[in-house]
Amino acid sequence: MATNKNIPEVEWEYAPSLEGTSHIQLKKKYDLFIGGKWVKPSSGKYFQSINPANEEVLAEVAYGSEKDVDIAVKAARKAYNEVWSIMPAAERAKYIYRIARLMQERARELAVIETLDGGKTIREARDIDVPLACNHFFYYAGWADKLEYAFPNRKVESLGVAGQIIPWNFPLLMAAWKIAPALAAGNTVVLKPAETTSLTALKLAEIIEAAGLPAGVVNIVTGYGDTGAAIVNHSDVNKIAFTGSTNVGKIIQKALAGTSKKLTLELGGKSANIIFDDAPIDQAVEGIVNGIFFNQGHVCCAGSRLFVQENVAEKVIAKLKERLKTLYVGNPLDKNTDIGAINSKEQLATITKYLEIGKQEGAEMYQPACTIPAKGFYCPPTLFTNVAQSNRIAQEEIFGPVLTIQTFRTIDEVIQKANNSPYGLAAGVWTEKGARIFNMANQLNAGVIWANTYNKFDPTSPFGGYKESGFGREGGVHGLAAYVKFV
Repeated sequence: MATNKNIPEVEWEYAPSLEGTSHIQLKKKYDLFIGGKWVKPSSGKYFQSINPANEEVLAEVAYGSEKDVDIAVKAARKAYNEVWSIMPAAERAKYIYRIARLMQERARELAVIETLDGGKTIREARDIDVPLACNHFFYYAGWADKLEYAFPNRKVESLGVAGQIIPWNFPLLMAAWKIAPALAAGNTVVLKPAETTSLTALKLAEIIEAAGLPAGVVNIVTGYGDTGAAIVNHSDVNKIAFTGSTNVGKIIQKALAGTSKKLTLELGGKSANIIFDDAPIDQAVEGIVNGIFFNQGHVCCAGSRLFVQENVAEKVIAKLKERLKTLYVGNPLDKNTDIGAINSKEQLATITKYLEIGKQEGAEMYQPACTIPAKGFYCPPTLFTNVAQSNRIAQEEIFGPVLTIQTFRTIDEVIQKANNSPYGLAAGVWTEKGARIFNMANQLNAGVIWANTYNKFDPTSPFGGYKESGFGREGGVHGLAAYVKFV
C-alpha cells in the first residue's frame, strides 16, 4: 500500500487509564495470623510495606520473632494431629475449593493490592497472577481425595507441618503454589511471605479465615530473614519449601543437612531464549519482550539471555530496539503501562550496579528514550549487545528488565553456550522445525522449555530447575509428591 511521504509521523500519547483503588480494603496495621486468629507479634515490632511506584507507606506489618514462629508451628501441629490429617479427604477438598472461590470473588481487590505492594503492572496482576493463583487452589482441590490415583500402587501419607518461604516477585501466586498442594496432601502450613510484599498473603489469610478453614491449618508469620530462619531451624517442622535466591537456598540446604526434613528449592535463573533463522521473527520478538520486559525481569525464569542465529541477528536486534521504543514505563496501576516499578530501592540499586558492570566489561548498552516517573523505583528496558560468554551480565542473575544478546552459528554452539551457566531453570526455543525443538529439549539443561512461546504457566504442569536453580517441582502431580511420603 502506498504511503504519503508528505504526511509527518505523529507520536500519540496514551490517555491515562488508571485502575481504581476505592474498592480495596487495607488496614493500617497487620498482625500475625496464627491458630486462626490475628495476634500481635511478641516483640511488639512492626515494619512498613512501601508502594515502590511512589514510595508511600501502604501499611505496617508485624515482625514475627522466633517465639512467634514457635507458637505458629505448635498451632499447625495441633491442627494437624487433631483435625486436618484425620479429616476425610473429600472434606479437605471442599475447604480448598472454597478458598479458590472466595479468591475469585475478590480477584479485583487482590490484583490491585498486588500491584500496589509489588510494583508489577495491573495487567500482569489481573490477567496472570490472580487467575493462576485461584486455578492452583481449584486444581489441588480436585486431587485431595484422589491421592491413590495420583500415586497408583503406592501408599502415601502426609508429612505433617510444612514451613514455606516465598519471594516478592509473585507473592500471591507463590503462596498458592505452596499452600494448595500442602493442604491437598493433608499437611498444615506455616508460611512466611517476603518482607516487601506481605499484603496479599495477609489478604489470603482473611480469605482463609472467611472460608472457615480449621484454626491452625494455615498460619502466616511475616518478618525478615531471621523469621524465615526460625521456620527452617524449628525442630517440629517436617518439610521446608523455599523460593528465592540461590545464596539463601544454599544456606537452607546446609541447615537441613543431617535432619529428616524434606526440602524443595526453587532458586535463581539465567534462562536462555534461542532464536533460529527459520523462526517467526515478529512472534519471537514479542515473546522476548513478554519473557523479560513485561514483568520488569522479576520472573526467576525470565529469558534474560538471548541467543540469535548469526544470519538473522541484525534483523532481530533492529526489530527488538524498535519494539522497546513503544514500551511504556510508568505507574503500574495504569492499564497502558508495559513496565512497572522495581520492587524496592535495594533491588533497583542492584540492577543499576549491573548496568555499570556491563558497560565496564565492554558490552554495548541500549535503552530507548522514555520518560520515567520522578518518584518511585524505575528502570528503562535495557539491551546489551557485543556480550561475551564470560561477562558477569551474561552469567549472574540481575532480576531486572535487562537482556543480554549473543549470536551463534550452529546447534552445538548454542547448546554449549546456553548450558554454560550455573543455573538451569528455563529456556525458550524459536524455530519452525518440530524435530529441532525436541532435539534442543533433550540437550538443554533446564527444568522448563517453551517452544515458540515463553512464560506460559498452568497448574497441571510441573515447574522447577536443575543445578543452582534448585531441585524439586511445583505444580502438577509432581508438586503434590513433594508433600507426601511413601510408606
